[in-house]
Amino acid sequence: MGFDVLQCAPDRVANCRRRKTGAAGKGVDVVDLKLEVVVLPVSDVDRAKAFYGALGWRLDADIATDEDFRVIQFTPPGSPCSIIFGTGITSATPGSVAGLHLVVTDVEAARAHLLEFGADVSEVFHDVGGVFHHAGTTGREPGPDPQRTSYGSFAAFSDPDGNEWVLQEVTTRLPGR
Repeated sequence: MGFDVLQCAPDRVANCRRRKTGAAGKGVDVVDLKLEVVVLPVSDVDRAKAFYGALGWRLDADIATDEDFRVIQFTPPGSPCSIIFGTGITSATPGSVAGLHLVVTDVEAARAHLLEFGADVSEVFHDVGGVFHHAGTTGREPGPDPQRTSYGSFAAFSDPDGNEWVLQEVTTRLPGR
């Protein structure tokens, strides 16, 4: 399975179509879908703004149209995806988002950086089964992955509401990424 042909409308480079060839040799057009924004539910907008600002994330917007609507947007350094939170943005329970991954090339350096800026970051860990994608702390082993394999070492932190972030060390991308 792979992508064979790139087709873009001349005036719409952002809306590229690619032909994906499946195992049966049949092609299907695929349109790029790029994750741009993740919505975080928070209980105290100004506290969340102070937290993410203190981490050194870029403040992209702080817009209030009235007392019932305010949107704040931050972008982590080097990320093409931003987060938004505010008033009148989501009905989700504050602190209910878990497993947001921030990819880093050196998990220990990223952890130290976030600690300097006031985040309460876990110790570096790896998963006993080799892959970390389950809720809670079950299966976490202290220290980085023994072979220091890409995608294998992690650290975690939460914002003041409990929205959970995971630092994931990636030094070599999987094919197709």
